[in-house]
Amino acid sequence: MAIGSVLAVHPRVLVLDEPTSALDPGAAEEVLAVLQRLVHDLGTTVLMAEHRLERVVQYADRVLLLPGPGAPPVLGTPEEVMPLSPVRPPVAELGALAGWAPLPLSVRDARRRAAPCATGCPPRHHAPRGRTGSRGATGGGRTGADRTARPRDVLRALDLRVRPYETVALMGRNGAGKSTLLGALTGMYEPAGGSVLLGPASLPGGPGTARAPEARAGLLARLRHRPATGREGDTGGRSAVPHRTPPDRLLHHVGLVPQQPLDLLYADTVAAECAAADADAGAAPGSCRALVARLLPDVPDTTHPRDLSEGQRLALALAVILTAAPPLLLLDEPTRGLDYAAKGRLVAVLRELAATGHAIVLATHDVELAAELAHRVVILAEGDVVADGPTPEVVTGSPAFAPQVAKILAPGPWLTVPQVRAALAPAGPRRGAGR
Repeated sequence: MAIGSVLAVHPRVLVLDEPTSALDPGAAEEVLAVLQRLVHDLGTTVLMAEHRLERVVQYADRVLLLPGPGAPPVLGTPEEVMPLSPVRPPVAELGALAGWAPLPLSVRDARRRAAPCATGCPPRHHAPRGRTGSRGATGGGRTGADRTARPRDVLRALDLRVRPYETVALMGRNGAGKSTLLGALTGMYEPAGGSVLLGPASLPGGPGTARAPEARAGLLARLRHRPATGREGDTGGRSAVPHRTPPDRLLHHVGLVPQQPLDLLYADTVAAECAAADADAGAAPGSCRALVARLLPDVPDTTHPRDLSEGQRLALALAVILTAAPPLLLLDEPTRGLDYAAKGRLVAVLRELAATGHAIVLATHDVELAAELAHRVVILAEGDVVADGPTPEVVTGSPAFAPQVAKILAPGPWLTVPQVRAALAPAGPRRGAGR
């Protein structure tokens, strides 16, 4: 709608700042198709600032690289700039790993290069995959649940269980009900029917503590279509109903980082935000600031949160939520506005949290993030679960949600460039393979 309102006056130059960051893959393709028609049919000049290069670089005529503060910009064709750029989409990273020149910019180009790479790529075999919707120790089933986000029902048939040590990517088209589901887990919405239960408020042991495999079976959250029986998930009577739990108790069960991080940030400085987070969580002074230092290096305490970039605000909001150490962490579009370096830091922190027993649910349109981080993917459509299973099985089952590496190397089992690099590590990559 925003783009349409600007186009109503027929501008000769259209400037867009992260136009696809909040869009699902299908909607992003639709927007980019419209922009292509403006350029080729009407002669409009489009200048786009975008971190998700995997979506847009193949359509660019020229790329302007801003290396960093004080560094001179680099302007050239995508083929000229990508080899010099510190940030590249997976398709170009895969090309660099294989020694292809010039680097491919689209899945189509890379598939042509990869076709004869049998001598330079690992053997193609399928990794064992679980069954979609299986109810294993870290899996989840689906029957039905009702949730109301007035004035209309958004979630319908839904049974979702989230367990410790598990990272779940929640995906689907815009309006599928992802944010509403996160809201139900945090008590924003009272269910019109069914139940929402959160498990124990504390994780077994401290960070880094070794835990027995059976600890994985502990239930952290469940949404279901029938009322709770009081025995759900074997929580030993310590379960909480989100919309009936006081906020000072709820923050020790579940934490939500919303799409707009400023919704959580009210103080005038980073230091004041951290002090308030420590007080709210009952944590030792400096706990939040230590998290900020890791996620957000080199940001002074006196900085106003509104003066931070979108990615920096996200890091600060995440630190505020993590101060209470909630066993269930929810993030709504966490990579919106993040550059590749900030995204890498976020992935490292979330992996560490999952490894120490936290359960993480990401509502995201970033298929590359889901491929890199999630153990399990749940896809929603019109309020229903249409797929639920191990990440490789679910994301490769739909072209819209498949990452670039999976599309290029299908039917191989690899989803990310690091997976391909690891598969090549014993013998080492052969330069020029697949040319």
